[in-house]
Amino acid sequence: MSPAGKRIIEKLSDEALADATGKGWADWFALLDAWGATGRGHTEIARHLVEAESVSGWHAQSITVGYEQERGMREVGQSSAGDWQLSASRTVNAPAARCTAAFADEELRRRWLPEGELEVRAHRPGKSLTADWDGGASRIAVYLTPKDAGRTQVGLGHTRLPDADAVAAYKEFWRERLAALKALLESGESPG
Repeated sequence: MSPAGKRIIEKLSDEALADATGKGWADWFALLDAWGATGRGHTEIARHLVEAESVSGWHAQSITVGYEQERGMREVGQSSAGDWQLSASRTVNAPAARCTAAFADEELRRRWLPEGELEVRAHRPGKSLTADWDGGASRIAVYLTPKDAGRTQVGLGHTRLPDADAVAAYKEFWRERLAALKALLESGESPG
């Protein structure tokens, strides 16, 4: 396994892919090889799968990423543009507005995110937040999805990372920090 995580073919089983698309990984890879996909870009491959093979958008993206990883066109955690990124999420028993406040309010943020320099770029209370991380070396984006009973899914993307080792380190870092955010917001304390 890569330091950045599992390849997509390890996350999406051959059986599940075949159930959804009619073909497993090996069949899709053979089809894309015959089409000459190694000489094409990500968007072109995904578009071909949607338009010529009638694959849904989500599965077309998954097949494309799986193909690119298998053929050495990109590594786990690397975007089609070549930069390194990760995502993490946590469901919190708190309203979305409290979740964004926990990122936007510096005093509150230091209670669950004491390390790192976060500078908010854009903030839509209860919806999303983007910020520079460590002086703009990388960037985070936070998206809030309200769930039932006042719960919120906090989705975080961290982009512009330098390499797979940074992806692995930040994946663990954000897993721990989102757990601390959850603990703070669910503690019963008045977090601002």
